[in-house]
Amino acid sequence: MTDITAVSTRLITRPLSRPWGADVRELHFIAVDVTDSSGATGHGFSWTPTIGPRAVQSLLDHEISAFAIGKTTDASELWRPLWEHLHEAGSGGITTIAMAGIDLALWDLAARRADTSVGRLLGEKRASVGTYGSGVNLHYSLEQLVEQVQRWVATGHTAVKIKVGKPDLAEDLDRIGAVREVLGPDRRLMVDANQRWDLDRARTAAAAFRDFDIAWLEEPLRADDLSGHVALRHSTDIPIALGENLHTEYRFRDFLDAGAVDIVQPNIVRVGGITPFLNIARLADERGAALYPHLLPDLSGQLALCLDRPTMVEDVEDAGFGQIGALDSPSPVVIDGTTLTVTEHLGLGLTFA
Repeated sequence: MTDITAVSTRLITRPLSRPWGADVRELHFIAVDVTDSSGATGHGFSWTPTIGPRAVQSLLDHEISAFAIGKTTDASELWRPLWEHLHEAGSGGITTIAMAGIDLALWDLAARRADTSVGRLLGEKRASVGTYGSGVNLHYSLEQLVEQVQRWVATGHTAVKIKVGKPDLAEDLDRIGAVREVLGPDRRLMVDANQRWDLDRARTAAAAFRDFDIAWLEEPLRADDLSGHVALRHSTDIPIALGENLHTEYRFRDFLDAGAVDIVQPNIVRVGGITPFLNIARLADERGAALYPHLLPDLSGQLALCLDRPTMVEDVEDAGFGQIGALDSPSPVVIDGTTLTVTEHLGLGLTFA
């Protein structure tokens, strides 16, 4: 068994060609390289759109690096003691986002040692997975939103997700109605409120959305509000989806066991990497909840091929790692129309420019 001998990081910032809002015009990546006692290197990364990239890098450069050097390169063995070591700084959030960098690098290293990909190392269950069209588009005009949905339909998408949460609910209804008209009755429409509402507003909105055959209502309330989500789920028949802002398997368990959620959406980086993501996937299977990975199709697409139950991967328009110039070689994840496959590669196949 080899040990970790070095951890190094680089902060990378790339602009979005389609800004996610006035204050979200770029994405930040922290590329993480981990070297073992045999001299082999694994490549991982952490990610955050706006808040905390330098804090994440600092945690990696100091606390995580100091703890990890001399420890096992087995990601599954390292994760829990590292999390317990960092717990004083918080059980999740910056801590788990930073942990993802080393966890991904160790999985990449393990697969490279085995001369294979991470997906094959984990055990791919299928050769392809479907995608759904997604956009950060609440700031789009109605005309821009309709044009985006028309592009998704032309590509062949049978499911799309749009943002809701305008100050005036009537405007949300106008936008949903226009999108439903483009989609027709047979395509799925999901809506995402990004934690913008309180319980009363969420109940009102959910009641108003019933006429549009909504496949799921995502993050209607603050992610911390467990009791509010329980109350909302009991007051609407629209499935509730959440998880991009839950950071540990324990919080996912809390929401599932409380009956607060139908669809869980863990972000592989925010939960701390592949190791906890796999635990959350098993938990969702045990509780009978659907799982749709949040964002990052270059990573989540690889993991989606390994899940026991079929899923779909979120494809945000023009936000793939390769599309924004973050990689120094083509991504191993290829989306052709609405079908995601992977090309031959070692490890995660993701090295940053």
